[in-house]
Amino acid sequence: MEDKKSSFVSGSLEIRMPVLLFVSILFAIFAVSLSDKFLTADWEQLRSVGFGSSILFPVKGNVYPLGHFTVSVKIGKPPKAFELDIDTGSDLTWVQCDVQCIGCTLPRDMLYKPHNNAVSREDPLCAALSSPGNAPCKKSNDQCVYEVEYADHGSSIGVLVKDLAPMRLTNGQLINPNLGFGCGYDQDDGGTQPPPSVAGVLGLSCSKATIVSQLSDLGHVSNVIGHCLAELGGGFLFFGAGLVPSSGMSWTPILRNSEGKYSSGPAEVYFGGKAGGIRGLTLTFDSGSSYTYFNSQVYGAVEKLLKNDLKGQPLKLAPDDKTLELCWKGRKAFKSVSDVRDFFKPLALNFKNSKNAQFQIPPEAYLIISEFGNVCLGILDGTKEGLGNVNLIGDISMLNKIVVYDNQRRQIGWAPQNCNPPPRNEASYGDQ
Repeated sequence: MEDKKSSFVSGSLEIRMPVLLFVSILFAIFAVSLSDKFLTADWEQLRSVGFGSSILFPVKGNVYPLGHFTVSVKIGKPPKAFELDIDTGSDLTWVQCDVQCIGCTLPRDMLYKPHNNAVSREDPLCAALSSPGNAPCKKSNDQCVYEVEYADHGSSIGVLVKDLAPMRLTNGQLINPNLGFGCGYDQDDGGTQPPPSVAGVLGLSCSKATIVSQLSDLGHVSNVIGHCLAELGGGFLFFGAGLVPSSGMSWTPILRNSEGKYSSGPAEVYFGGKAGGIRGLTLTFDSGSSYTYFNSQVYGAVEKLLKNDLKGQPLKLAPDDKTLELCWKGRKAFKSVSDVRDFFKPLALNFKNSKNAQFQIPPEAYLIISEFGNVCLGILDGTKEGLGNVNLIGDISMLNKIVVYDNQRRQIGWAPQNCNPPPRNEASYGDQ
């Protein structure tokens, strides 16, 4: 569920996750190839995290015009596939539920049907959804009732349930864990037109309540998440450390006070390879946001840098194009970002607490071409959108990169990557 500009921007349930300790297991060196350019996983490196396998999912979707990236997850017995919005800014995974659902957007036969499998209020998963600074998980009739709200004013209310979710590891092993998630019976899409076609949200934050954390506790994979989103759509998502490149990655630590979010900093904005005079930023990596959001002060400074640099270029402002806040038109309609790439300089975020940790944002990672053939800025004023002083790195700026959220080492990493074609060994996909 997204508004016209973003896909459920950042979940509201914020949970601090305890550090997990794992028993190290020695593995033989095994090369995992995702594409001709993908780097070989270093199994000596993986010894310290204790798990060597991963669960791999093909990704559908794009930044524009869809505004979301999804994966198919099978749940139940017999298994039913649910298309879920990938959201590293949300704690809870939930699906639309067949219990007199309010606001459900899918046909009834595509909804999840519970079967006396509600999570008790005494279950640790229910407790995981209550933390200092958050409203506690509602409890009634011995069931754990959740309520989650999103920055785009969307929301979901439902009951926590547990059910089987068959998945295949990249080593070929089939697992069928009993996982907890939300069965949403009251949805509000925040006024999205048309209503979203996804079945729910795949919450992938640092929270103890996430499916990845549960899989880690069960000993199936390490608590590591990675995604690779392709510029032209699609890509892949994985759980576990087995597909993390052994070299070529830039890493920055997750802030201690990030409250369940993948936040890091301070960072400085570079424009065209030079410092842009914008320093001290805390940035949150959020795959639930289609676009990148800066607070008003930072957004204004970036907008000024861009407009000053575009003087003399054959581009004019296109105020009639309401696709995004700022659009330009050329002498003729543009067909792709490559048509305008030479007019725009690259941006970069230089993380000060890490060595050589510079997050590159080339023009194709901050621009889109609208349906009117104009080029629009995929960086938005988050303060205007109700995000306050928060700065989010959204899907658009993570395109053509492998981005890894390592919850065990408390770090975020990235590297340039060809996200298409998908991995060759399709039998290893987690939804089979």
